[in-house]
Amino acid sequence: MVKKRIVVFAPHPDDETFGCGGTIAKKISEGYEVLIVVMTDGRYAFLNVLGIESDPTPEQLKEIRKEELKRAVKHLGVPETNLIFLDFVDGTLANREKEVEEKVAEVLSKHRPDEVYLPSKRDGHPDHRAACRIVKNSVMKLGIKPVKYQYQITHKYARIGPFVEAFINLFTNKRVHVDVSRFLHIKKLAIEEFKSEITAVSSRQHKPVIESVKKFLKEKEMFYVDR
Repeated sequence: MVKKRIVVFAPHPDDETFGCGGTIAKKISEGYEVLIVVMTDGRYAFLNVLGIESDPTPEQLKEIRKEELKRAVKHLGVPETNLIFLDFVDGTLANREKEVEEKVAEVLSKHRPDEVYLPSKRDGHPDHRAACRIVKNSVMKLGIKPVKYQYQITHKYARIGPFVEAFINLFTNKRVHVDVSRFLHIKKLAIEEFKSEITAVSSRQHKPVIESVKKFLKEKEMFYVDR
């Protein structure tokens, strides 16, 4: 029997875990094969958020985050052989959409997923919004029909955006919630592997990139579905 397959697109090495780690673990328990495509190297997280450009350098941070990702998704049940690193430079997806789209299309054409997980088109980070456009365009051009699930890290309009979308959903009914309560402890273990982001990161700077992970540890993960 052929396994159903999921491809998860993460603009940075951590988005897959924070955005849909519980669902990944749940789907694997149900017999799905999960592949994770990491689109950028995440090298500028410290520089952009904390103003840190040494100890570690962006080049060093790139390697730190890649190793954290490997450990994190192992908790979720994803083997290292199912990780695909496109290695575009952090922050460049919007400027290289055509080139990234070619790489994404190669992955989708080769693996033909039943479901695709991608960032929300209204997410706050420009790499996330670019990733959404790129993946959706690739799916359309290939003519394949996976169910597309958009996950959200931080809404572009953080204060009012989620409320507006909740209201719109009353009429469109495109938002779904996946119960991941049985897998929450696994997701927590995975998130804890991202030590560079959730703990002190530098001898000169003790403010973490992500100050609270509570919002990512809910019993239900929310997605916008496009069938």
